[in-house]
Amino acid sequence: MKNKSVPIYMDVHIVPGVKARDVATAHSKDLQHQEEYGCSCMTYWIDEDRGNIFCLIDAPDKEAVQEMHRKAHGLIPNKIIEVSKTVVRSFLGRIYDPESVEISEEGFPVFSDPSFRILLLTKITDPNLLRHQFGSEKANELLNSHNQIIRKNIKQFGGREVEHEGSDFIISFSSAAKAMACALDIQQEMLKEHADKFVFKIGVNAGEPVETTNELFGDTIRFADNMCFIAANFQIAVSPPVKELMAKDFFNNTTKKLLALTPQDENLLKLLFRHLEEKWQNPDFHITDYCRATAMSTSQLYRKTISLTGFSPNMLLKEFRLEKAKSLMKKQSFNIAQITFDSGFTSASYFTKCFKKKFGLLPMAYLELLH
Repeated sequence: MKNKSVPIYMDVHIVPGVKARDVATAHSKDLQHQEEYGCSCMTYWIDEDRGNIFCLIDAPDKEAVQEMHRKAHGLIPNKIIEVSKTVVRSFLGRIYDPESVEISEEGFPVFSDPSFRILLLTKITDPNLLRHQFGSEKANELLNSHNQIIRKNIKQFGGREVEHEGSDFIISFSSAAKAMACALDIQQEMLKEHADKFVFKIGVNAGEPVETTNELFGDTIRFADNMCFIAANFQIAVSPPVKELMAKDFFNNTTKKLLALTPQDENLLKLLFRHLEEKWQNPDFHITDYCRATAMSTSQLYRKTISLTGFSPNMLLKEFRLEKAKSLMKKQSFNIAQITFDSGFTSASYFTKCFKKKFGLLPMAYLELLH
């Protein structure tokens, strides 16, 4: 009997020119060998246009997945990550084969079901700060209204709410047009109901479930979050992949409060945030490090960073560190000196001044809200 604690894995095979029938044949061979390696092949997704195959398998470990594929057909995965059934279902809508599929002459199912998804990420003011500003009762009313607006639009436009922690939402769509229509309706309703009450932003990005990170749709979510970081309040930030999927004249309407990034914007933003993630705790991280990483002069970097993000490179680093400091406080109780230095600041007094200016209260007061 299979152990219920066996983990679930998703792997990716990058095979340009792949066809659904070829994948169905390979999957049937996996099924023939799965028991030898303690595996159970649950289902797969194939995108013929992008040349990607994603397999969902419960198995003892990644090595078992790899060896099963090697024995069955020799197609070794490009990457394997551990996933949750619940999260896979919330992103992709299923964890087993589709119900209605073509059956081949050999007797096995053949289907083409891409896993490419458009993800809508919402960001709202930290609920702890809302409760500090408005009191618990009013803040809870605002948060409930926010949740109702978003969930009503998820249902209306056929999105899937992804299970996650926190007050923000991740919503999965198969259609870029529906994702953008949902984003615009949410934006309109939130502006009407809550324009003067809190910060609210939307990032819309598209991608595959397994790319470079070890989290399902991790790359897609991360960049949507980066876009929200630089977006103006109540703005919708849209990535180039989503923009390409929309009608050419969609973004010509200047009345829509959108930030549509170019591929050049995307490349620079990813580069900036990659170095922020790597270096934010290093107090010696400096603008010259940015310049070396981007192969730009100081003046070029300042000009392009301000144009894209609204922040100078040094200000972007400070804002990023403050958000990270707030996240550190939520994870465990630190003293202010420890938080200061763990966040890359060298002066507790300067950190306290910056924190109060950005969030409206002292770091110690924020810690007291949490504990």
